[in-house]
Amino acid sequence: MSVTAVPLQPVKRAYKVWLWIGVLLAIAFAAGLAWLGTREQVAAKGTDAEYLAWNKTRSGVQTTASGLQYQVLEPGEGPTAGEGDYVVANYEGRFRDGNVFDKSDRPVPFPVQQGSAIPGFLEGLKLMQKGGKYRLWIPANLAYGAPGVQSPDPERVPADAMLVFTVSPERILPAAVVQQMMMQQMMQQQQGGAPGGAPGAGGPPPQGGPGR
Repeated sequence: MSVTAVPLQPVKRAYKVWLWIGVLLAIAFAAGLAWLGTREQVAAKGTDAEYLAWNKTRSGVQTTASGLQYQVLEPGEGPTAGEGDYVVANYEGRFRDGNVFDKSDRPVPFPVQQGSAIPGFLEGLKLMQKGGKYRLWIPANLAYGAPGVQSPDPERVPADAMLVFTVSPERILPAAVVQQMMMQQMMQQQQGGAPGGAPGAGGPPPQGGPGR
């Protein structure tokens, strides 16, 4: 009994081309992942400048003219804060290694005015909307290493440290509202009433957070 051999059909040239393209793309993808992993490791162990140079290439991270880097983690709504407004927000401050150095236990009112906070944090406040969530990468020259700025605790937060803040604004109080609250407080004091306190209670909001 003889078996008739059936010749195999030759693989078309187009199939070979697509096969090689697939192989090359897989190699390029693997090389890209390895390169990104290497860059991240170098950035993690390198200087702040090297870290920021890597960080600004990440998706969603934006860099301002001053060198502040920020990312919108959750979009907010409404207008951003202007000069003289107050941003009432929760915040957490970390070092580059992830260690927390400061954290709010309740919403803190931040005045948006020159000299009220470290420059990078103040600039970041002006980019925020109510109900959003933001991350700020603040280089030392915009933090406690900025001219005329002094760390409240140099041993805990050194002047040469890059700071990373996560900020969640709950309210933005316009300057006109704050002025009205201050006038109400003055009237209460003149009439013998108790001095004001929390926002909306007749007195100017207390200040807190990463001040100067």
